[in-house]
Amino acid sequence: MSPTDEEMAQGDGGMWMEERLMSANQPFRQLQVLSNGEPCVLFQARKLSLRYEKQKQLDLTERAFSPQKPVDTSQSVCRQDKATLIMRFGDVEDLKGLSIRLQLSNTFYESSDQWWFSVDSVSLLYNTSEEAVFNASDVYAPASSSYHCLHVSSLQRYSALLLPSTDPARRWTVTFTNFQIQAFNVTAGKFSPASVCATFMTPAILMGLVTSLILLLVLAYALHMVVHLKHIEHDDERKADEHKADVYFPQSPERPERCCLEGDAEKNIL
Repeated sequence: MSPTDEEMAQGDGGMWMEERLMSANQPFRQLQVLSNGEPCVLFQARKLSLRYEKQKQLDLTERAFSPQKPVDTSQSVCRQDKATLIMRFGDVEDLKGLSIRLQLSNTFYESSDQWWFSVDSVSLLYNTSEEAVFNASDVYAPASSSYHCLHVSSLQRYSALLLPSTDPARRWTVTFTNFQIQAFNVTAGKFSPASVCATFMTPAILMGLVTSLILLLVLAYALHMVVHLKHIEHDDERKADEHKADVYFPQSPERPERCCLEGDAEKNIL
């Protein structure tokens, strides 16, 4: 899902934190896409791994980022609002002609009055015609920043920022560790301060929120019952007091008559 205007309006005060990542400590080289001889896209990761179904994991880190044998990125392109980073690995294990393609876009949002870049998709191309495509449009940052995330992966335990959008993609898992990318506004061939992903809704956090909600509901119900019982008790006391106030002792109907007879007798005597 692409970032909405409301999300863009949050800007750096919302889900983003500014952080300077020291690329000098990165043992692997940065990949670049050039436009008119200048870097348009910068990309690096500490680790890149793939797994097809239950087969063993493929670690492509050295192939992708080794300064001794750089991966082929010659088919990558960069335009004003679109860019494609293509890493061609050749034959890897049983895979023929393996390539990884990152599609990026640059969009202006009036609500935040600035440009934002996003990684729209990550694709695996192999065996000549097979392709596994992952939606990655939740990977985005202001154009003045780079984007950094500890894990950009299709695995749920890493918040699944890569979502399968084709059937073949459901058979693959892809994980970039210590992922950093910047596009369309690269200055002096270096990463700008990074907008760091904030994966708030991990499964553990979600379960914690659900448990907290259940406890709050139980507490609210208990408080409601206490208040209700006190209200009933108060009503019973009020009714008891009203009942006492209404109690009276009526005179016997014979007493007034006797009184009157005695009065008449006294008059006759007089």
